[in-house]
Amino acid sequence: MTDSGDSIRLRRQRRNTRRAALACAFVIAGMGGMSYAAVPLYRIFCQMTGYGGTTQVSYIAPEQVSGRRMTVRFDANVSKDLPWGFEPVQKSVEVVVGKPTLVFYRAVNRSDREIVGQASFNVAPEQMGYYFDKMECFCFTEQRLKPGQSIEMPVTFFIDPGIEQDEMLDKIHTVTLSYTFYEKAGGPSSAALSGPVRLAETRTDAPVETGASVAED
Repeated sequence: MTDSGDSIRLRRQRRNTRRAALACAFVIAGMGGMSYAAVPLYRIFCQMTGYGGTTQVSYIAPEQVSGRRMTVRFDANVSKDLPWGFEPVQKSVEVVVGKPTLVFYRAVNRSDREIVGQASFNVAPEQMGYYFDKMECFCFTEQRLKPGQSIEMPVTFFIDPGIEQDEMLDKIHTVTLSYTFYEKAGGPSSAALSGPVRLAETRTDAPVETGASVAED
């Protein structure tokens, strides 16, 4: 097996181990009547396994890229009680599997007060959550906007080359990354004022590519 194959297999083995360990944790928690731990355990389980379209977090890009290309579409929503405008700068991009890609979302506070927002997220189809890795995202932290303030917020992500070994996803060519912003309980005092969002320093020399828009029909 090639070095690339070994790397992919190792990544998959590690993730499968985490899935098994977390599943056991749920069983143990249930047997012990630890209802107070159910919510945080469920959240961790989703983050580690991609369940429900929950994406992964990685600070190291794959050593190898695939020849496979996929289209990533971007969706933006706000809760009905949040007076923000929120949209992707690009509606969709074409990416190379395994290659980090940088895109941006834009948010504006349309109210006359400071507001702290927090974004939830998922991908569809939900099976892609296991292979969709974010290296940096505005959703990792709260965002605070002054009245009328507008900011552009980066997302750096890649699709794990391990997808090539998953025959169930062979026919998947398009994935949608979706965010929904909610007003954060606690108000302006709970977060620092938003400025340019810093991209994480990654432990890799892999270049990050700015996503090229895909023409819409």
